[in-house]
Amino acid sequence: MLPMDNQVSQIQFALQGIKTEQFATFEEDFNPKKQIDIAVGLEFKLKHSSQLVGVFLSLHFEQSKKKILMLLVSCHFRIEDKSWENLIDKEKSIVVLPKDFVSHISMLTVGTARGLMFAKTEGTFCSQFIVPLINVSEMITKDATFEIKSE
Repeated sequence: MLPMDNQVSQIQFALQGIKTEQFATFEEDFNPKKQIDIAVGLEFKLKHSSQLVGVFLSLHFEQSKKKILMLLVSCHFRIEDKSWENLIDKEKSIVVLPKDFVSHISMLTVGTARGLMFAKTEGTFCSQFIVPLINVSEMITKDATFEIKSE
């Protein structure tokens, strides 16, 4: 688990849902003798009216710039009322999620993706692919801010 300062550890939240947004394999492009490269992407979305934060993790396993496996997983976290209020900057009309909190829920999403990928590829040519350890704290360098918009 990532170390968190007091402000971050006081954010109360619960996992509300997991969704496989996209999954595809391309066995015809797979060559067991070629190196496999992995591209990782993270995106965050916020739904202010329901106090939900979505973490979207994309994984692309590639050989010679051809995709052999694509996975997009989202985890949706609901932040408890009092914690949510503490994240709102009313003056600027934004929600600010501390960097360490965003890293924490991203790590939960990576673990979820790892298990989901294992289950979806069991018994296929892709079962040998493993989601590597991903240091999301290197990917997330600042707090995440979201403009509060009417929904």
